[in-house]
Amino acid sequence: MELTETRAKTPASARAASASAELTVVAPTFNECANVEKLVAKLDAALAGIAWEAVFVDDNSPDGTAEAVKAVAARDPRIRCIRRVRRRGLAGAVVEGALSSAAPYVAVIDADLQHDETLLPRMLEQLKSGAAELVVASRYVGGPKTIEGLDGPMRRMGSDLANKLGRMVLRQDVSDPVSGFFMIRRELVDRVAPSLATEGFKILFDIIASQPEPLKIVELPYVFREREAGGSKLDKRIVIDYLGLLLSKLSGGVIPSRALMFGMVGASGLVVHLTVLQLLLSTDLNFSLIQFLAAMTAMTTNYIFNNITTYRDRRKRGLAFVVGYVKFCALCSISVFTSVAVATMVRSWGVYPQIAGASGAVLGALWNYVTTALAVW
Repeated sequence: MELTETRAKTPASARAASASAELTVVAPTFNECANVEKLVAKLDAALAGIAWEAVFVDDNSPDGTAEAVKAVAARDPRIRCIRRVRRRGLAGAVVEGALSSAAPYVAVIDADLQHDETLLPRMLEQLKSGAAELVVASRYVGGPKTIEGLDGPMRRMGSDLANKLGRMVLRQDVSDPVSGFFMIRRELVDRVAPSLATEGFKILFDIIASQPEPLKIVELPYVFREREAGGSKLDKRIVIDYLGLLLSKLSGGVIPSRALMFGMVGASGLVVHLTVLQLLLSTDLNFSLIQFLAAMTAMTTNYIFNNITTYRDRRKRGLAFVVGYVKFCALCSISVFTSVAVATMVRSWGVYPQIAGASGAVLGALWNYVTTALAVW
């Protein structure tokens, strides 16, 4: 059961502040305890004269981020905390934070202090004037100085590639479609919320791609700062998340990004299966046993890769990893024996062993997706 923890008793002053807020700033957090007070102070200075509130959406950080937010909220009614238990993901956190708002405008900003909060008033002016429906703080307009905070050439190259791929999929020309710093009219998020992916990190791209009509977008330059505390959340798995989202949007949203990621993992499992099959064909083992061993090896690698990529937001560790593997094997055992039977039958027709093995593996992959999606994760 998924749980969301908020302050059970909200003071009347806090409720009034939330109701009258013109702008809600959503800050998704995970292990950002050291940055909470600093970010609130920066927002207070930058948004002087503006009715604002900040919603920190915390993915049950072990460093006490939620407690730090609530300590600030106890003395500042503009601050709220949503603590999410048993689920993670920046995209889902942003959606929940935005949907909790009654303000007409919503901004999204990282809690690591790398985004320039002094840009928020200008962003709000663009929305209120009608010049834009969405304002994106871009690292790619205003000269190369705007991307100084990117950590190293590899991350910069990866960011460039992500933006180029994003612009190929979107119907709009946006220089930084994967920016984590933007402001939008809240009803535009409400409109597409049911179709937004809750896993992954590229929520801005998803919001733009999900709109039924092109948005009026303005981009403003900013300098991407160095992180002051905590650690970066970027890793190779986020690249896979993004690729899955791109492919999902290319399919018109018909195929969920998680299903596409599962399919990519399954493709790697097919490679593993055929590799093991080829290696064991040189032994004296009979073909049925060889097919069984190849299928079991592929099933094991599929479980590991799906755990760290497809279901990274529900990743199992320790004992839960072992229990999940046992359940995975139990559910997939039917597909293993079915794939062995199918491959053996196809092989008996005189078909090449590689083709026979692949036919069994494909059938097993279909069963694996359905059962694991429903029961394991």
